[in-house]
Amino acid sequence: MGGKQVDPYFPNNGDPRYRVHRYELTLDYRPGPNRLAGSARLNALAGPEALREFALDLAEFRIGRVLVDGKAAHYAHRGGKLRIRPARPVAAGGAFTVEVHYSGNPKPVRSQWGGLGWEELTDGALVASQPVGAPSWFPCNDRPADKASYLISVTTPSPYAVVTGGRLLTRTTKASSTTWVYEQAAPTSSYLVGIAIGSFERVLLVDAEPGAVPQAGYVPLGQVSRFAADFGRQPQMMRFFTELFGPYPFDEYVVVVADEELDVPVEAQGMACFGTNHVDGVRGCERLVAHELAHQWFGNSVTVADWRHIWLNEGFAKYAEWLWAEHTGTRSAQAHAAEAHRLLTALPQDLCLADPGRALMFDDRLYERGGLTVHALRAALGEDAFHRMLRDWASGRRHGVVTTADFMAHVQRYTAEPVVALFDAWLFGGALPPLPVLVAG
Repeated sequence: MGGKQVDPYFPNNGDPRYRVHRYELTLDYRPGPNRLAGSARLNALAGPEALREFALDLAEFRIGRVLVDGKAAHYAHRGGKLRIRPARPVAAGGAFTVEVHYSGNPKPVRSQWGGLGWEELTDGALVASQPVGAPSWFPCNDRPADKASYLISVTTPSPYAVVTGGRLLTRTTKASSTTWVYEQAAPTSSYLVGIAIGSFERVLLVDAEPGAVPQAGYVPLGQVSRFAADFGRQPQMMRFFTELFGPYPFDEYVVVVADEELDVPVEAQGMACFGTNHVDGVRGCERLVAHELAHQWFGNSVTVADWRHIWLNEGFAKYAEWLWAEHTGTRSAQAHAAEAHRLLTALPQDLCLADPGRALMFDDRLYERGGLTVHALRAALGEDAFHRMLRDWASGRRHGVVTTADFMAHVQRYTAEPVVALFDAWLFGGALPPLPVLVAG
């Protein structure tokens, strides 16, 4: 499994010898005993060499059977890896299908950030997988660059709703169970497939208005009025970000409020999950609403090739918070930048933004310095060129995979002045550069 495509932060996750272009997941989940039975069908393509064996990432489930192109395959399952040897090697560049039947009690994957992935709640379940939690509930090629479409069918007791990113195709009730079938046609990284199962009330923010992105919330019964206040400006936010970043990249956007407190909200493709602690009825967490929505462009549609480049997700989502506050007259981006700069001045300056290392990839300093880097680009390019650069990046790389080097080359096209020194200081240096200041007018 060598080669440059292995993620240096998570070298044991993913297999670069092939890529998946579609997942079809058929799941049955019983919340009481926390029991998941599933089958996963993957349509994939081999890389430039024949595949005599390959690996999927999958946590500790009992494996029923494994088929490759309809034929039983040899497999070994340990240490979070399902290693598969097909009855006949897959030809170089050849298309093949893998089918895995599995069952068990899903639980989060252990990590330095706590449990990731499938989490059993008091009454239901929630999946938030960034960065490596997807194998907690389905077999996958768990690396962000391997993006695929998804068809997800979940059967669960009828009192529960199932929410995931994508378009709800059917909802069918038989006896005491309901099956929810969703299609996410846009290319999606495995860590961005989110699911929420619970007792929710559906709140429409935007339905089928001509030209508008459909937006809905799935909210615990007691939170509906506070949710309406806190997320009431999200449709305006969507319009504003569409002007700034280009068309919204997916069919719709859903927000789930889990009936639990969460440390931070979590983005998924076409979806974001918040905790009850993020809903206060007075828009106290509106910056987080902006942050998660912005991730639909930066991170979800335009996806990092590997986790070294995470600042491209978080720096732009942070700056989107500042742009929204500026747009609403709450506070200027310059004031936000000054506050972030003061904060970082008082903290250790040993973080390399372009390659923070696994231990620091979710450090608060990465978010703040990432936002400041985008602000520095705005100051250097000027308003017109900056906004063209931003929109062209999000729209031109739509549904693509990117690196920091890609972004540096992109920015250079919008100015005659070299930007290498700016990037060296902000992305590759440890010491904090001076506060960038926007020129009025």
